[in-house]
Amino acid sequence: MLLVNLLLVGCSRGLFSVHTIEIQQGNALATEDIEKIQTGMDKEHVKRLLGNPVLMPLFDPNRWDYVYYDKKPDTKAEQQRISIYFSADHVAKIEH
Repeated sequence: MLLVNLLLVGCSRGLFSVHTIEIQQGNALATEDIEKIQTGMDKEHVKRLLGNPVLMPLFDPNRWDYVYYDKKPDTKAEQQRISIYFSADHVAKIEH
């Protein structure tokens, strides 16, 4: 019995280990693209730089949320969130 347990523990990271995949969701945004966003830009310019937002709150059409989540096997998840607020279809505020 002890021999079987040792063999199973030894195989948990090797040939018979469970395959895990990378999980990536949302908009992967480059820092240089984020830094290009300035107050006063219109919505179309923001879309050209960052793409379509992941979240557009139903009750607040003047807020776009860009969310990114990346989980690689055996590492801590990376998360990024940027909210852009508009006034009269132009960027009024950016939150990182």
